[in-house]
Amino acid sequence: MSTIIIQHDDCLRHDPGPKHPESTRRVEAVLSGLEDLKGLQKLPAPLATTQQILRVHPAEFWAGITSQEPSKGISAIDADTFLSNGSIDAALRASGGLCYAIDQLLAGKALKAFCAVRPPGHHSEPETAMGFCLLNHVAIGARHALENPMINRVAIVDFDVHHGNGTQAVFEHDPDVLFVSSHQMPLYPGTGQADETGCGNILNLPLAPGDGSKAFRNTWRKYGLPAVHSFEPDLILISAGFDAHQRDPLGQIELQDADYHWITDQICDLAIDSCQGRVASILEGGYDLQALATASRAHVQALSC
Repeated sequence: MSTIIIQHDDCLRHDPGPKHPESTRRVEAVLSGLEDLKGLQKLPAPLATTQQILRVHPAEFWAGITSQEPSKGISAIDADTFLSNGSIDAALRASGGLCYAIDQLLAGKALKAFCAVRPPGHHSEPETAMGFCLLNHVAIGARHALENPMINRVAIVDFDVHHGNGTQAVFEHDPDVLFVSSHQMPLYPGTGQADETGCGNILNLPLAPGDGSKAFRNTWRKYGLPAVHSFEPDLILISAGFDAHQRDPLGQIELQDADYHWITDQICDLAIDSCQGRVASILEGGYDLQALATASRAHVQALSC
């Protein structure tokens, strides 16, 4: 079975402004890095349904966000998070794309998936859009998967340089979901201390600026990967942020392309043992265009092995 790439041109319509790091060029860079890889099937992302969104976000929250979408120009949610005309459809394509990818995996039509979509999602809390994020796509995907009788436990692996505070907030009282995150501290959003453990289902792996490849791999090898293995998930979801890369302007962990291939390969090995190889990944951060192209390529190459 092929690895599927989920995308949609609506994700290019979200425009937070010409100087904002979360630009339309991010997805274009990712897709350019993948264009000559063999064995990939590209599929369009559908819009998320209201039912899918409401499993994570209250109706009042989403109605408030949609009401702020401007017909022209830009509307600010906070100092970092903006809406333009087209932002709502972009966010719906991102969440809907991950749910669709999960459906493809559970139907046996693919084994792995990567959603090349934007805006990112892991900072969005149930009632708060923040950190460039409107909807929490990976949380919506996890809740969607748990509606399927085949899925009792979902593991979410997040290696973005920023802590996925929104994902943690959604699941910290839900023992059916494991959330494991490596991230830089100190750094936005300021959450993700090792003693934040939820109901025993949260594992935060903070790294210091400059820790680099060795510390990243050792931390995952010693703590993160064994936690996923012990959880025995029926599905693994990846919040794939590439802003821990050495070229990225927003983080300083100093990872290289090979580290993204390594962690993805390790996750895929765990998936073979626990969940018939099923892994769905979604783009989170990453703000250097060259690094996005090469790191996402390494990530997808590992998914496709």
